[in-house]
Amino acid sequence: MGTTQTSSRPSIDDVLTPAHRAELTGFCYRMLGSAFDAEDAVQETFTRAWRAYDRFEGRSEVRTWLYRIASNVCFDTLRGRQRRALPMEMTGSTPASDGLIGVPLPESAFVEPAPGNSVSTRPSDPAEAAAERESIRLAFVAALQHLPPQQRAVLILRDVLKWHASEVAELLDTTVAGVNSALQRAHATMNARQRAEVPTVEPDDEAQGELLARYVDAFERYDIEALTALIAADATQSMPPWAMWLEGRDEILAWWQGIGAGCRGSRLIVTEANGSVALGQYKIDPAGGHAPWALQMVRWGPDGIAEFTFYLDAARLFPLFGLPAHLD
Repeated sequence: MGTTQTSSRPSIDDVLTPAHRAELTGFCYRMLGSAFDAEDAVQETFTRAWRAYDRFEGRSEVRTWLYRIASNVCFDTLRGRQRRALPMEMTGSTPASDGLIGVPLPESAFVEPAPGNSVSTRPSDPAEAAAERESIRLAFVAALQHLPPQQRAVLILRDVLKWHASEVAELLDTTVAGVNSALQRAHATMNARQRAEVPTVEPDDEAQGELLARYVDAFERYDIEALTALIAADATQSMPPWAMWLEGRDEILAWWQGIGAGCRGSRLIVTEANGSVALGQYKIDPAGGHAPWALQMVRWGPDGIAEFTFYLDAARLFPLFGLPAHLD
């Protein structure tokens, strides 16, 4: 019987495919909150699968087997680790209003962005594509980090990947009742974390293109009047690796004209992160041209730009997003 199973199963090369890698990267990113950690976790998953494949008896689907390994890798990674978060969660409910930025924190403190092509399976169905975008938004990934690892895995597998409760129970070596209970607790936590968030607006392609072009033009010209018309009155701004954040259009624009005035003359290159538009920002380089400065995550709300997240670790992030190392 064992010989028959071994001869009929696919080869290890047919198991460790790019399609499986993309799917598992999205799962690990939601679990870990970092594209770098997700890539490491998938690499470790493939390594463990390669080493253990001779012992794989085919009692479960190959996909389930890979997800079980990936889940265990993520559980190992999360053991004893501090929860990743967004700056607004680190400094309480009061934004910085004194212009002080404090001390930068290690990258492991923050939920980090991910290139869309690394964590998205690109569903052809519009409804599925919209649901996938929602499941990789920064706010959603940050909310997931509040869940214990087992609940986190259950919610991702059930709500995002649409696995049956029996499949999740098999993967996590638990019961259907245990899966349902974990999912119920996870929903309560997620609802509490996301209740006050300004809804994200996904303009159609034409409208988004127009809004984006207006923002890029206004920012590159540093036209404060034009930017005022694009930013919501209650917008927020954060700048990892600093925990400080700003609230309100007036505070943001005052910052841009004060401490942030060095951004005048910047150039922007459009890219994609977490299922939405992102921008590589390049500041004027005294030696000539423009040097990488920040990855801008821009989230649209009903009244304009609702949130800016400027990730300043350009040296790590720009290569990940395929952005040029310098603009001449």
